[in-house]
Amino acid sequence: MDQSVLRGIAKWPDLPAVYGWLALDRRGNWLLKEPAGEGFGRIGNAALREFIGRNYAADAHGCWYFQNGPQRVYVRLAYTPLVIRHEGTGLVDHCGRAAEAGAFFLDDEGSILVLGRRGIGLLDDRDLARFADAADALPRIARSEVAARFGFVADPAFSLR
Repeated sequence: MDQSVLRGIAKWPDLPAVYGWLALDRRGNWLLKEPAGEGFGRIGNAALREFIGRNYAADAHGCWYFQNGPQRVYVRLAYTPLVIRHEGTGLVDHCGRAAEAGAFFLDDEGSILVLGRRGIGLLDDRDLARFADAADALPRIARSEVAARFGFVADPAFSLR
């Protein structure tokens, strides 16, 4: 975690968490609520995306958040907390970290899920063709069971906290 974040936490330890302003789409794009409150827009600033990625983590309840200084900004997930893509000779998550696959799954919608050290991730749909030949041999899972099985909350604003 960035040192500036740690200093901010010490200075303002009781700042309330934020819900409903940050989202992650199925392709690993960070989305920010539009100023007018009408939907979400993609964050285009590379430095901001990298800052969010460096400070992206899960709490003990499986709610994923971005630590913004002393404040947690909880993330609404379109599906899984990580989005995995093929880059070079391996897999990386949407934060740019290496994603070592421990297992693969095929859901009932045809999406491939990748289980790694940081948790479960959705394979970016642009990389599905690379895995097409192996997809039929993958263990099956219902999309409706993914969050409970892998211990994450898709929308922390509606979690029981």
